[in-house]
Amino acid sequence: GHPLLYSAGCTAGGLSWVAGGPPAAQFSCTAKFRYRQPDQPVRVILLPAERCRVIFGERQRAVTPGQSVVVYESRVCLGGGIIL
Repeated sequence: GHPLLYSAGCTAGGLSWVAGGPPAAQFSCTAKFRYRQPDQPVRVILLPAERCRVIFGERQRAVTPGQSVVVYESRVCLGGGIIL
């Protein structure tokens, strides 16, 4: 694939959390960016205004604004947002 299709991270907004709030200001977990994609290890860093930075353990192909990102702790959905 073309290197420009791969990214090392993304910013997501419009976050919603299953537990009502994130587990911490920064935390490691897994994420999915596309339906049926295997879980990808990520680090989540909260930002102001219901946004977060998602840093990928390995570069991800074609992570596109408008897609959802959903984060998990083992098999439990923590929440998610929309890629900005």
